[in-house]
Amino acid sequence: MLESIRLRDFVIVDAAEVEFAEGFCVLTGETGAGKSILIDALGLALGARADAGTVRQGAARADIAASFAIDAPTAQWLAERELEGDEGRVLLRRIIEADGRSKALVNGHPATAAILRELGARLIEIHGQHASQSLLRPEGQRALLDAHAGLGALLRETGQAWARLREARLELEAAEANSREFQLERERIAWQVDEIGRLEPVAGEWGSLSEDHARLSNAAELIDVTGQASDALAGDDGAISTRLHRILGRLRGLLDADPRLANVVKMLDSAAIQVDEAASELASYASRIDLDPQRLEQIDGRLAALHSTARKLRLEPEGLAAELERLQAELARLDRAQDHDALRARVASAQADYDSLATALSGKRRAAVRRLELAVTEAIRSFGMAGARLRIGIEAGEPGPGGIDRVEFLIAGHAGVEPRPIGRVASGGELSRVALGITVSAAEANPVPTLIFDEADAGVGGAVAEAIGDRMRSLGESRQVLCVTHLPQVAARAHHQYRVAKSTRGSTTTSRIGKVEGNERIDEIARMLGGAKLTDTGREHAREMLAGRPPGTDSGT
Repeated sequence: MLESIRLRDFVIVDAAEVEFAEGFCVLTGETGAGKSILIDALGLALGARADAGTVRQGAARADIAASFAIDAPTAQWLAERELEGDEGRVLLRRIIEADGRSKALVNGHPATAAILRELGARLIEIHGQHASQSLLRPEGQRALLDAHAGLGALLRETGQAWARLREARLELEAAEANSREFQLERERIAWQVDEIGRLEPVAGEWGSLSEDHARLSNAAELIDVTGQASDALAGDDGAISTRLHRILGRLRGLLDADPRLANVVKMLDSAAIQVDEAASELASYASRIDLDPQRLEQIDGRLAALHSTARKLRLEPEGLAAELERLQAELARLDRAQDHDALRARVASAQADYDSLATALSGKRRAAVRRLELAVTEAIRSFGMAGARLRIGIEAGEPGPGGIDRVEFLIAGHAGVEPRPIGRVASGGELSRVALGITVSAAEANPVPTLIFDEADAGVGGAVAEAIGDRMRSLGESRQVLCVTHLPQVAARAHHQYRVAKSTRGSTTTSRIGKVEGNERIDEIARMLGGAKLTDTGREHAREMLAGRPPGTDSGT
């Protein structure tokens, strides 16, 4: 359930926070006051695409936060994605910068818009004000049937199977159409694999060989220089170490005469130790160096071979091992692509998977048709279309991500007439009622805890509006229902009412949202009945509507 929404610098709202109650809630206000802004903000909190136009003019960013009470399965879903927060609650936040960049947060954790959309599908369903337009399109009619039948998961599986089938078909077609090109490419890569593979290069080999080559090439000089250095440091009576120790002995003898020499003695003592260690290290190093012309010749040959192959293939020698691995993987891919039998088998397997899912989807659609026909027929008759009935036809259609069915809604506007395609029969007002009947019927079958209707009742009025209000209130007995409406008959049936008001100060326009109760609600219903000028008669009619009586009836009846 939607508990609250907080807006800051969103479109024409500088700051607003609204807490929502359970049951049937309506949002009302004058045309242009910004009622649908709240629905747009919710859409963004649930992952809709953001743009810079949603940021209030002159502001640096728009900030939207929506809090929902959640059930245990949704809490588990959040925990599995490390998005948990307060127990039994989730906070969604969307920040849109003035340059159009946006950031999404779930319980304070960074999240993608895709995560918001997936989570949003568990929390809320929004029915827009253009439902009648989607009702005229075959794909829109099929989507409504699927929504009523609760086929979302199977529909997604079918779409994924279609994508796999399409990918397999395209790969087979490409292999068959480009067989010659594939073969030439394979030959080129196979030659490169052979050229490099004969060398069997190892990662890091070039650097290691280069170091060995440099050492062996200069072995004689290294032995000579390091040996001379070792001798100079500690080789005979005239060596540096001997002289240094002699100096140290004399200075130590003077420490009693002048202790200030202690620091100098300490430094020279450290230097003597370092000289001795350096001499020892040099001697050891000189003894380990080999004059190995044969090994040097082998390394020369190996480096020359690596360099020659790398130059031929326009590569760096140190990259040969990695390039061989890449080329071998590409060669394996081309071999698979040229295996037409394997590709055909893959297409056949993908086709079987798709056919199985699409057939199951079609069967569930056909099983759900009668229920939806009865539910919508009952709804549109309650909306003032006595004798009307809906029939849903399902025929074989072009296979696609939505399955193999073509769905068509047929409507009979009166008793005794044959149903015909809905776009050819229904007038504008009838189409609105049929669309609302279908939308409400589909919503009743949807388990989401919050339903939103954004002016889905447009185009109707009078007794039909009263029937719509009753239906919405009935829906609100089992879940939270939010409805943006201009109809006082609908607003009066709500458990709770919120008013959106627009005000202008100088060149700045802002919108305010707040709950109305008591006399404020009476005035708001009266305004919806008779315009901006409130009268005692209008207020009395509003009281009667809120009490559940048609305006003008005797309160004692």
